Amino acid sequence: MIFEKNTLRQLDTPLSSLATAPHVPVDVPEYLEKTYWWAYTHPNAVRVFERQWLVNLILWGNFARLRDLALQEMGDVIDGQVLQVACVYGNLTEHIVRRLSPQAHLSVIDVAPVQIKNLHTKLTDKCQVSILHQDASHMGFADASQDATLVFFLLHEMPVEVRRMTIAEALRVTRPGGKIIFVDYHKPVVSSPFRYIMVPILTTLEPFAMDLWNDEITEWLPGEGSYSHIDKQTYFGGLYQKVVITR
Repeated sequence: MIFEKNTLRQLDTPLSSLATAPHVPVDVPEYLEKTYWWAYTHPNAVRVFERQWLVNLILWGNFARLRDLALQEMGDVIDGQVLQVACVYGNLTEHIVRRLSPQAHLSVIDVAPVQIKNLHTKLTDKCQVSILHQDASHMGFADASQDATLVFFLLHEMPVEVRRMTIAEALRVTRPGGKIIFVDYHKPVVSSPFRYIMVPILTTLEPFAMDLWNDEITEWLPGEGSYSHIDKQTYFGGLYQKVVITR
């Protein structure tokens, strides 16, 4: 489906990619601590979920496919400033790093300190990577400072107002002509068994995820129309979606 339409705590930071925001601590949001402590903020969460086979199982064997679909949008060789919004269990970040050109730089942000620490441990080569403690809904990057922004399975973990702010921030920090890539859940087609299997799973463990079933990502875009093109594709019987917004 195609649509057309005319804070910050520094750990490893390229100064050119950041705004001159005050250096203040970033607190873990209450909704995240309350809802997802078991998956993201508790130290034991990393020990449980940072397993490639488990991440793939959670996505019904689709992790590599969805990862590679996102990577394809950035190109076989990735140039410029690239932003990954939130650390991700599995090897997504490592695959981005492998595609970086010698002049490219990847920034990864997350609001949970345990996730920041985990990514530092995972990455063996960080010479072109900044890992930053930031809130996705209040980023510390300058306007139009990123050539591409990736939001991989994050929106479904956010209450609607935080989701709106995160999408607006992703648009703000991405340059005109750059891409914002969203990969997340989507409502499956009627014939898919996952249309019924996933309801009790998501409503129990991922209470905000049903928003992605009931509404389009485009409904949470800011009203000023700061983009030129939107492309949406669905996969695995409609359970997953990739939405690419070109600024």
